[in-house]
Amino acid sequence: MPLVHVMVNERSYAIACDEGQEEHLLKLAAHVDSKVRELLKAAGQPGEQRLLLMAALMIADEYFESRALLERRAQEVSEACEARQEALARIGKAEHEAVLTLDSTAARIEDVAGRLPGA
Repeated sequence: MPLVHVMVNERSYAIACDEGQEEHLLKLAAHVDSKVRELLKAAGQPGEQRLLLMAALMIADEYFESRALLERRAQEVSEACEARQEALARIGKAEHEAVLTLDSTAARIEDVAGRLPGA
């Protein structure tokens, strides 16, 4: 299991990860470090534990907002699919009614044409 050294708030942490996940872990740590830096600009140095907790809370908030947005978008897609199916059903019904009307009209034309002189 590889050991990756990440930097957060100018401190090094050794974190174990699965083989092949080293780059991903470094990206995650960089994201946490960026949140910590945001907090440092806004709140100063409130202590290492508090700083990391605040960063974790910010990231959790972003996660839950993203999840809620994803759920809303999934609902919108589902509703759009249902509306599409309903529209296709209405189109199919309208096509069927148009065919029946055309067939009926063609039959009447043939009937009238058959009664015309010289037919």
